[in-house]
Amino acid sequence: MLDKGFSRGNINNTLFSKHKGKFILLVQVYVDDIIFGSTNDTMWQEFSKLMQGDFEMSLIGELTFFPGLQIKQTRDSIFLSQTNYALELLKKFDMQDCKSISTHMSSALSIDKDETGI
Repeated sequence: MLDKGFSRGNINNTLFSKHKGKFILLVQVYVDDIIFGSTNDTMWQEFSKLMQGDFEMSLIGELTFFPGLQIKQTRDSIFLSQTNYALELLKKFDMQDCKSISTHMSSALSIDKDETGI
């Protein structure tokens, strides 16, 4: 990926990014799975052709699942859920019938956009 002009993520070294003007292409590599997306159609199409030229690869369309995550995309937002993963863990440790309790979280929590992160 680095040879193809991508930058490696500072926090996650399996996340790569490539900028072209105001557009960005993000690529996440997980073992033998790759998910990618871009703010520009041409960038992701070029990346797809590049990868299919170098590797045996198939495109499965819009992302709905990635290890441990369920993904629901709408026109304006993306929802991530780990419900199935959590249920699998409970079942694995025979805890699916345990009583749940609330976990306290500040209602005044403010999350800022990470402008430099990747």
